[in-house]
Amino acid sequence: MKKVMVGMSGGVDSAVSAYLLKKEGLEVAGVNCSFFKAADVFIEKESTDAADAKNTADMLGIPFFSVYLGDKFRTHVIEDFINAYREGATPNPCISCNKHLKFGELISFAEETGYESIATGHYARIEKQGDRYLLKKGAFKEKDQSYVLWCLTQQQLSRTRFPLGEYSKAQVREIADSINFSTARKQDSQDICFIPDGDYAAFIEKYSGLTFPEGDFVTTDGRRLGTHKGIIRYTVGQRKGLGLALPAPMYVKEKDVPNNRVILCDNETLFTRELTAKNINFIPFDKLEGDLRVKAKVRYKHEEQWATVSPIDENRFRLVFDEPQRAIAKGQSVVLYDGDYVVGGGIIE
Repeated sequence: MKKVMVGMSGGVDSAVSAYLLKKEGLEVAGVNCSFFKAADVFIEKESTDAADAKNTADMLGIPFFSVYLGDKFRTHVIEDFINAYREGATPNPCISCNKHLKFGELISFAEETGYESIATGHYARIEKQGDRYLLKKGAFKEKDQSYVLWCLTQQQLSRTRFPLGEYSKAQVREIADSINFSTARKQDSQDICFIPDGDYAAFIEKYSGLTFPEGDFVTTDGRRLGTHKGIIRYTVGQRKGLGLALPAPMYVKEKDVPNNRVILCDNETLFTRELTAKNINFIPFDKLEGDLRVKAKVRYKHEEQWATVSPIDENRFRLVFDEPQRAIAKGQSVVLYDGDYVVGGGIIE
């Protein structure tokens, strides 16, 4: 792959990725994918990210492209996010964005522009074994981002490079400092990009125009405990912010959307061993033929735990953990590992 287009977000990771690829002697271009316009109702101030990406490309002396993907972002990311919350789930919109936009639309744009592959600043690795492209964790555990990449297909992996897979964040900043990148000390983004203040419920109401009425907090046996302020304001495992005076700590166990109830429980009841997942994807093979021992995590910061995964059908699997896990949430991703390799994943049902 001689011609590589780097998705440049305006941050230090994508900037150093472009630098490292150019240093390899490849023909490199940068592209900034914008998902918003200033007129969008959820944008309070315009970001400098696109300008930072352009400045980095100019400094490296590489071609730079801009592509607007706002319409597809609204369809595949924002609307999916809102619909998931309305159904009582807790979605991870970065998964949808990676699947459809960063490794879908971006690959198509690169190919149309004459570039054979794309690169991003994710901390992960790709390895070819035989005719399969395998996804591996980043070499440094503290920054590994393989969890949000489980959905990538063989076609997408074959057209992708992760230049930072062997680096730590500290090493990346050192490289950026050494070549005087203006983004060397730029802070990493922490929140969902279209909800920078972290108020998911306010965003959903403002964007969709919908309102979510009050309802009942109830125990697992149906006893009423109080009034909630709208079902989208709560997530599985939540304890703080319930607004209840209770004799002992209670946590959100699940959301009963048809009856507009939030079901609460004690901490012990939050633990379960089993889940099912949909929209599944496997990386070392196309189809799960039988039971498989794996380690699995049910959210980004979850510590991997031993489990057995079994096929249900072409689009679903069942996972049983050896030990009960806390606050498994519908809508989050469950990701399967075999050592450093990502076996696959799915969306928790």
